[in-house]
Amino acid sequence: MNDELILTNARIVTDSEVFTGTIHAIDGRIVSLAKGGTRAMGAVDCGGDTIVPGLVELHTDNLEKHFTPRPGVRWHSRSACLSHDAQMAAAGITTVYDAVSLGDMIEGSARQANLEAMIHTLAEMVGENWFRAEHRLHLRCEVSSQNILDSFNGFLEHQQVGPMVGIVSLMDHTPGQRQFVREDKYREYYMGKYGFNAEQMKAFTQKQQAASALYSDPHRQAIAGACRGRDVILATHDDATIAHVEEAASLGIHFSEFPTTVEAAKESHKRGMQVLMGAPNLVRGGSHSGNVSALDLAREGCLDVLSSDYVPASLIHAAFLLHHGPLAWTLPDAMALVSKNPAQVAGLADRGSIDVGKRADLVRVVDTGDMPVVRSVWRQGKRIS
Repeated sequence: MNDELILTNARIVTDSEVFTGTIHAIDGRIVSLAKGGTRAMGAVDCGGDTIVPGLVELHTDNLEKHFTPRPGVRWHSRSACLSHDAQMAAAGITTVYDAVSLGDMIEGSARQANLEAMIHTLAEMVGENWFRAEHRLHLRCEVSSQNILDSFNGFLEHQQVGPMVGIVSLMDHTPGQRQFVREDKYREYYMGKYGFNAEQMKAFTQKQQAASALYSDPHRQAIAGACRGRDVILATHDDATIAHVEEAASLGIHFSEFPTTVEAAKESHKRGMQVLMGAPNLVRGGSHSGNVSALDLAREGCLDVLSSDYVPASLIHAAFLLHHGPLAWTLPDAMALVSKNPAQVAGLADRGSIDVGKRADLVRVVDTGDMPVVRSVWRQGKRIS
């Protein structure tokens, strides 16, 4: 017997239009779209609610928060993964690249202590089919770290973990450049997060600047080289200057995460790299690091993808803000930033839009005008939230 899903009396958002109609899916694939309703047995009457494609998340740090829910607390690994997955599904995210940081700059940090458990538990639970959303790995590589290559190569070559790695990003959080051009913001972030006093902060900053000068360039080249010839998407992180973008292009980078200036975002576009920004930036009305606003990049026509980053619910919220806000984007154009475009960046041709032949990854939303409320989520035609 075939698995069947029929959603009717729904406001359906496709690539090009919005209409009231019916979606019919069999065995996880959309087989027909039609305007108007149906009285077919088993059809779900959506009562005029909006149906959008399942969201595709390329960069979320959310998993780490579940492993360390409070300072000094390390949570049960499988419970942490399941809680994270449930939060993704409830936010309408059906495909997620879990971003895990390699080469943490803080020795003995909770992030560093949890690294092996996060990655291996996630891989095990994917293999056992425990999750609601589809999970893949995004390895965030701190190129200024002395031991990054050992860590990176170990995970990339691991029999169970390696096949899950879909995205690798190259990042350098050294103060005075990229994300932290303003060193006052750097001090504010690290002193607040790790409790450094002024003397400790000064010593930490000097140590990081020395490490960057020694390791960043050779490690960036080595990691990019290791990804060539593999089914891995490369990203650059926090580009701020034309020189940064030129370097990324020379390495074969596919997309640019969180460029910190309009100049870098425009140059990335010019060189064929899609631009990803944080949905929290758009929802909050600006960057928490004092960098360029996502809304400004949208105005400039160089915003392609949104990521929930550290707030899962921000992803769909940001898309609807682009629709209802001052730019008044059409709903298909706004939703493309969180579904179609990230799917294309990741090379996932089977999802990201509501169309015949695509996966039935679908989200039922109540559009309140203030913010969207997710009511139901289906992945490949099966209800997951």
